[in-house]
Amino acid sequence: MFITSREKSIVDLIVKTKGKHTVHSLSTFLNVSVRTVQRDLKSVEKILKQFDLELKRTSNDGLFIKGKNEQIYRLVQNLTSVNPTDETPEERKLSLLVILLHEGPSFKIQVLANQLGISTATLTAYLDDVAEWLTKFSITVTRKRGVGVELFAEEANKRHALTSYFLIYFYEELIENLYLLQRGIKQNEAILGYFSPRYLLVIDQLVNQKINKAQTRLADSDYIGLIVHICVTIQRTENNFLLEQEGEAIHKYTSEFQLMEKVCRELKDKLSIPITNHDVNFLTVILRGSKVQAADVVYYDSVLLGKLIKNIIQNVSSTLHVDLSDDFSLFQGLLAHMEPSIFRLKQQLELFNPLTEEIRKKYPVLFKTIKKSLKNEFKDIDFPDDEVAFIVLHFGSALLMNEEKVRIKAVVVCPTGIGASKMLASRMKKELAEIHTVEILSINDFQTANLHEYDIVISTVRLPFTDFDYILVSPLLSDKDIRFIENYLQHNLGKLTRNKQYLNPENQKDDLTNNKQPNVKRLLQGIKDVHSSMDSILNNLRVFRNHHIDDHWKVLKEMVEQAEQDGLITNSNSVLKHLEEREKKGGLGIPNTNMGLFHCREESVQELIFQVSHLDYPCTVKGMNGQEMQMKNLLLMLAPENMSKREQEILSIISTSLIESEVAMMIFSSSNEAMIRNKLEDLFLDYLQNNLIKE
Repeated sequence: MFITSREKSIVDLIVKTKGKHTVHSLSTFLNVSVRTVQRDLKSVEKILKQFDLELKRTSNDGLFIKGKNEQIYRLVQNLTSVNPTDETPEERKLSLLVILLHEGPSFKIQVLANQLGISTATLTAYLDDVAEWLTKFSITVTRKRGVGVELFAEEANKRHALTSYFLIYFYEELIENLYLLQRGIKQNEAILGYFSPRYLLVIDQLVNQKINKAQTRLADSDYIGLIVHICVTIQRTENNFLLEQEGEAIHKYTSEFQLMEKVCRELKDKLSIPITNHDVNFLTVILRGSKVQAADVVYYDSVLLGKLIKNIIQNVSSTLHVDLSDDFSLFQGLLAHMEPSIFRLKQQLELFNPLTEEIRKKYPVLFKTIKKSLKNEFKDIDFPDDEVAFIVLHFGSALLMNEEKVRIKAVVVCPTGIGASKMLASRMKKELAEIHTVEILSINDFQTANLHEYDIVISTVRLPFTDFDYILVSPLLSDKDIRFIENYLQHNLGKLTRNKQYLNPENQKDDLTNNKQPNVKRLLQGIKDVHSSMDSILNNLRVFRNHHIDDHWKVLKEMVEQAEQDGLITNSNSVLKHLEEREKKGGLGIPNTNMGLFHCREESVQELIFQVSHLDYPCTVKGMNGQEMQMKNLLLMLAPENMSKREQEILSIISTSLIESEVAMMIFSSSNEAMIRNKLEDLFLDYLQNNLIKE
């Protein structure tokens, strides 16, 4: 029996107290976190299963072991004779991974087994798992007779692989150790057998001070991930494992690069470790991929992404028969979340979401709907389940639901309605969380049944009927059968949810009640913000024609200086500097059009500004997709540093309307002021009717 000393202590305590200990009391008694106990309990349940025992809870959440007394006695006997180890398989695999990445590139099998204190057979099994893990990071592990184990990889991939292993298998331990370090509890040994406690503490303090408390805000998992990446980078650089020579830092103009450069400069001074420019660029990529911006920072920043997100919201709304198309908070939150996420996916950075399985089980229909919509809208990006789960949380929050109310009803048809069909129905409920009830019918009973009562028909034999769809499966429900059923559900979600109450009716009732009684002051302020925003846009709209200028920065300079003369901004130089910094961060040309959207928020801007300049000579600019393009129409959008939610919405509807249709693109690139003004007025009228008037 493989058991850790803490798991053994948990079993001993539960056996002796019989329902007195809860998860919380065990965590206090063992001096570990509740999450650690919950994770250990999963291992304990597997051990109990070997003795035909179950872990159960009393009405007061007290833990006890259910089963025959003789089996409990057998368990206790085995526990007294077993020698617990404090190293789990994941911990030993981590030790193997560290050895492979720090002491390579080649090893003898027997030497490796001796280093880890395990048999060659166990080492072989561990090597299979680790090699499979490393392939995700383009790292190859080979085994040859007479040569041993060899590892081939680039340094950047080694760092990604090691960091990801820590985050996925030791996330709670990292949080616990950081908490202890923050409280001043010194640790002499390397944390998790790898990290220097001093390095971790200094990095944690600097990241918290320079990044997390500044304008950039990181989610908890991204915060821990950045700290681990920095520590792995420093320790590998210190051990002379250097990144391969690269070209000029591609991110050096970004605010993330400048921020990371400051952090690394201070780390270099405090820890006396030479951190290279390649390290700074490497860590900048991590920061850009992990940053969770304040939602209002990207209110109109990504025209293309904004359009795709609108499509996803519309698709989910139509599939689930719930209207979320006017939920600006959902749109804003998704825009802020998905921009760094897509960057991370394109950089092939491993993602970690500890709640994925829980979210998939709690919202199975929503999960499938969003996954399908993402696949349809983002043809070139494969969204892993961990990322889908994060997006599901945004929708779940917008839908204000504790759990899904969709109840998919299945019927299993078999020759007799007894025997293997019972096992099939049980496995279906276990493997397919979205199927709530499974009814079993014989072929004879099925012929007289009302088929409209069922959402999906499963059969173990070919049915002598041809007027409806059914799925033929094995009585044992193979993995292939499960995938086939899931595929059917995925492609028929709209049909399955059409006549069902997706949301909790009580939640809907509460929402309707709240909508009937809005806060008067908040509503009046919203009306005021909308009026002033629309008024500013329409009053400040101008269309310029530049006949002899072939440099878009000269055009921008003229437009901004004119705005200063008109009293719309107070510092044209500062605005131009912000626009220049924004263009360095990424392309502003709108692909498949001849337009570029130049925009920024700056404190000297007094009112919302949207203006257009038509160029007789096209300029070459970088597009939002990274490709160079020809721009003939320069769109300028300026906003004050501080904006209300309504002001953000107004700018958002303008930016997303730029590419909503062929007609819209023709209007905004027409350089016809009357047409553009009419288009804006139509947008504003539609907004008023669907938002303020409806509310």
